[in-house]
Amino acid sequence: MEPIRIEHLAGHRFEAALPGGRAELEYRMSGGRMVILHTGVPEALRGQGVAGRLVEAALEHARAHGLRVEPRCAYAAGWIRRHPEYAALVVGAPDPS
Repeated sequence: MEPIRIEHLAGHRFEAALPGGRAELEYRMSGGRMVILHTGVPEALRGQGVAGRLVEAALEHARAHGLRVEPRCAYAAGWIRRHPEYAALVVGAPDPS
């Protein structure tokens, strides 16, 4: 798969526009936390790592801005479990500092 360009858009979402449709991750902010609500990928793009790239972009944004993350989206929660390098960002994890 070619490189994916992910944009952080107004309205609390990350989006990737690709041939085959638009994939997105939606979140809301709550008291210094990024609450990940939904990750959506069109059927034609599933299984290609697009959702994972969206989650990774959101987590990198959270890390860069000192935010904690609350993954309410089942996909995002599972992705974080498989990538323990991001576990410290999750609400309830020990503070990394």
